[in-house]
Amino acid sequence: MTKLVFLVEEPSMADMLDGLLPRLFPALRFQCVPHDGKQDLERSIPRKLRAWREPGVRFVVVRDQDSADCRQVKARLVGLCRQARRTDVLVRVVCRELEAWYVGDLEALMQAFPEARPHARRELNRARYRNPDTVVQPSRAIAKQIPEFQKRLGARRMANHLSRENRSHSFQVFLAGIERLQAQVEL
Repeated sequence: MTKLVFLVEEPSMADMLDGLLPRLFPALRFQCVPHDGKQDLERSIPRKLRAWREPGVRFVVVRDQDSADCRQVKARLVGLCRQARRTDVLVRVVCRELEAWYVGDLEALMQAFPEARPHARRELNRARYRNPDTVVQPSRAIAKQIPEFQKRLGARRMANHLSRENRSHSFQVFLAGIERLQAQVEL
C-alpha cells in the first residue's frame, strides 16, 4: 500500500498530524517530515521530491499562510514541486496559521485545555472568531485565553480532540484532499 509523506513547515504541525491522522484516517500509512520554518521547507521541497527513492510514495506539502496571499503561497509551493518534475503533489496552505484550525473547533480546544480561563469559550465564540481562517494570529487569541498554551503542547493536545466538525474552511479542504489521496492510493 502506498504511503503519504507530509512535508510540513514546523515540528508542531508534524506533532498535530501525527496524532490527528491516525484518528481520522485509521488505514492511512503516512510519515511527517518537519522542517525549521518556511524557508527551510521551501529550500528542501525540490531536493526531497527528487531524492526520495521509496516506491509508491505520494507527497503532501503543508505550510501556514501567515500574512501572505494564499494564492501566491500555493503557486510558489506548486512551482517548487514542478522544479522537481513532480505534478502529483498535494499542496495545502493553512489559512493564517495552524491555530486557526483549533479556533475552528472550540469544543476540541476546551477539551484539550480544561485549564482555560472561565470566559475563554465565550470570548473565542465571538463573531470575529467565527470564521477562523480570517483571524490574524489565532495563536495570540488562544494564548490570551489559555496562558499555558504553547505551539507544540497545543498541537499534541489538539491532535487528540480535533474533529471533522470544524469551522475552518482550510481544515475542511485539507481533509478533503487527504480523503481524495487515500481513495486514489487504495485503488
